This record gives sequence, C-alpha cells and structure tokens, in this order.
Amino acid sequence: MSSRVTLADVARRAGVSRTAASFVLSGRTDMRISETTQQRVLAAADELGYRPNITARSLRTAVTGTIGLISDTITISPYAGEVIQGAADTALEHDRLVFVAETSGDRDVEHGLLQEMLDRQVDAFLYAAMFTQVREPPELVRDYPFVLLNCLAESFDAPAVLPDETEAGATAARALLDAGHTDRIHVIGGRHDTAETPGGVVAGRERMAGVEAALADAGTAPVSVTECVWHAPEYGYRAVSDLLERHRPSALICLNDRLAFGAYQALHQHGLRVPDDVSVISFDDSDLASWLRPALTSVALPHYELGKTAVMLLVENRREPGPVRVPMPLRERASVAPPGHVTVRRHNQVARRD
Repeated sequence: MSSRVTLADVARRAGVSRTAASFVLSGRTDMRISETTQQRVLAAADELGYRPNITARSLRTAVTGTIGLISDTITISPYAGEVIQGAADTALEHDRLVFVAETSGDRDVEHGLLQEMLDRQVDAFLYAAMFTQVREPPELVRDYPFVLLNCLAESFDAPAVLPDETEAGATAARALLDAGHTDRIHVIGGRHDTAETPGGVVAGRERMAGVEAALADAGTAPVSVTECVWHAPEYGYRAVSDLLERHRPSALICLNDRLAFGAYQALHQHGLRVPDDVSVISFDDSDLASWLRPALTSVALPHYELGKTAVMLLVENRREPGPVRVPMPLRERASVAPPGHVTVRRHNQVARRD
C-alpha cells in the first residue's frame, strides 16, 4: 500500500516552504505568494495526487465539512429516499459529506445518534420526517446550523423546507378545470380527518385548501369530500364504491396515489372507464401512477429537490426561520380528459346517453 502524500511532499516537489504550500492549497490570500509559485504548488499537488487531511484540518479549524441527517423512517421508502440522494449529491458538489442516521421515531435513539454526531464534530444538521408533520427537535442541536426537512417545529426557530402542498392542490384542481370539468367533481381522502388524526394531517389540510381555493376562483366547489385514511388502496376502493351508489362523478381528486389505485378498481367494477367516463387526478407521483392503466396524472412530491434545497440552505448559511416551499410539478398522463358522455346505471346495467 502506498503511503499518503503529505503537504511536506508537495512543498518539496514545488521547491517551497511547507507554510507557503499550505497557504496556496487552503486558498488563503493574506500572504504574498507570486502567481508562478502558486502554479508550481498546484501542479505539484496534482502530480502527486495530494488530498488534504480532513481530520487534521478539523482539529485546527473545528470545521469538518460534514452534515448530519437525522430522520425517522425515510430510508425504508424508495421514494422518500430520494431526499437523501438530493442532499448527498448537493453536499458533494460543495465538498461536504452527509452522515445519515435513522431513529424509527424513538427519542432516546435520536438523542444518542445526535450526541454521537456531535462527538465527531458534525458541523450542521438536517432534521427530516417521512411525511410532513410537526416535530420538536432536541435541545442538543439548537446552537448549530440547522434545517427542518419536510417537517415543522412549534418552538424551534429554523428554516423548514417543505413541499408546496397548497399550490399542489390548486394545480390538481386547475388541471381538471382546464380539461373542462366545472361540476360533479368529488374528493377522495380529504384532509385525512379520522379518529386517529382529528382535524387531518398537514398535507391533507394544505392540499384541500389549494383544491377548494382554485375551484372557488372558477365559481365551483367539490360536490363531496370523503374523509378517510390514505394508507392503502382499499380505502379508496371503499370510498368510491360508496360514492357511486349516490353520485355519478365527472372527476375524482384522490389525495394520494394509493387511494387512486382503489378508485380505479371501484370504477371498473361499476362499468366506468378512466378517463372516458370519469377523470382521476392524484398526488405523490409514486410508481403506482405510471403503472396504472391508463397511467395516472399525479402531482409529484419533489423528494430530490427537498434534499437539495435543505443542503443549499446550510451551505449558504441561511438561518432565517420559516417555511421554504418547494414546487410540486404536475405529471400529466392519460387519466384526465374532457367530460364526455354521461354514464348512468340502471338495474345493474350500464347505459349511455349523449
């Protein structure tokens, strides 16, 4: 194994003092070093493959160029995992590394992991959540550069990078309006206002606010909003099956792709086709969206951009508290079309009228 190239090796190759080589390679400008000497040092470092000793430098400067990302359960999701990828890629672009630790929501584990990172002189922290929620970071990190990622804190003044869920709701509603749907629009999932989450979840409240505002601007409103949990397709299936006993929708706004998957099944069982009879639009842009047939139009969660934006806030040392909203783009596919024939159901038979 070859030995590590040292600063002294670079200085000898360039024919300068170790101090001069150090000044050049650290980018300092407060020492008069000629352009020729600087170029000689840089050339020597390149020829020898010199890399600075980060550990030694951190002992001198107390700066390690590292970011600690503490999350609850992000790493178990292939979609939310893009948050980590966005953070890691952006950190590398700025000569930083991201250390990732997951707590599974255990506060004792969280405290221990944060202490371990502090013991290793991590410079700054990202505090991330699997889904948008209110979290209270520990006091341990209050004095460090800190960004909340996909979460909010009620008593912690820090930037919070969040998806722009309100605008996403408006985007979904406007997509239906642009296709010509002005009435018979029904919402499946609502605010996720259930016994376990009374009043709903953050994403549900914000998406619904955007949906209702955009429809109100067009002089209309949802005919109905079915509140249910979003966790599995079966809840979308049940909600739409019940809805079809009372209404014949022109369009459905499903609050996530799993609900939309269940909605597709219920519509199919009632002899209704997407988008010929009923248009469907959703949120999250998971793999389900592109694999459904017809492919589902969905407003995407910007996972990669969330991680990227959060790291940039740390790199730029932006400490202003409050939300930083990341746009959620619309992925247009084949599940939205202009209103067509009205389909009615009589005696378990499907009939069409123009």
